Amino acid sequence: MGLVIFDLDGTLVDSVADMQGCVNRMLSAEGLAPLDLPTFLTFVGNGLPHLINRVIAARDIDPDQFQRLHDIVLRLYMETPPRLTRVYPGVIAALDRLAAMGLRLGICTNKAREPARHLLEALNLSGYFATVIGGDSLSERKPHPLPLLSAVRAMGGGPVLYVGDSEVDAETARRAELPFALYTEGYRKSPVARIAHDHAFADFAELPAIAARTLGIAA
Repeated sequence: MGLVIFDLDGTLVDSVADMQGCVNRMLSAEGLAPLDLPTFLTFVGNGLPHLINRVIAARDIDPDQFQRLHDIVLRLYMETPPRLTRVYPGVIAALDRLAAMGLRLGICTNKAREPARHLLEALNLSGYFATVIGGDSLSERKPHPLPLLSAVRAMGGGPVLYVGDSEVDAETARRAELPFALYTEGYRKSPVARIAHDHAFADFAELPAIAARTLGIAA
């Protein structure tokens, strides 16, 4: 039985506005200027610790404040309903179709595991995914291949397609030596042609056929 493993933010959901709101609430409490969306988008993709380090650098904050600010933003995120986060168009239908094809579905994200599960629950997506590997689940995070390979093992192995939206996801798949499908409408920072991929798609209606071809099954 084949596996389809997904990145989360920027791939299945557009969550950046809610996270930006939490960070800007923290900055406001610190007496600092907020971050605009274009700037904030350049900070995302490598998990909350990386994001907080970029915010610290952007606002000239003492690096010794990292853990305190990290914990504030995490608490705000966990306490705040994802009012601005949306599931990308076509995702639910694609997940239903992939499940009907007999494929097992999982998540491999740099978002910490509990916030990832929190988000999946809030958006009624958790039932699709028995396995969720987060950025704090292991000693390494993407683009190291360990999280993705660990997700494969946790799901029982088999032919795999990894689906993501970013340069980090592409590099993770390359290091894990697994096929990669690039969702082009997420948080990538480079042109599609400069991101290594086996497949690229802008419409989730295309994904079941991509998975079928990659995994050698009927769509």
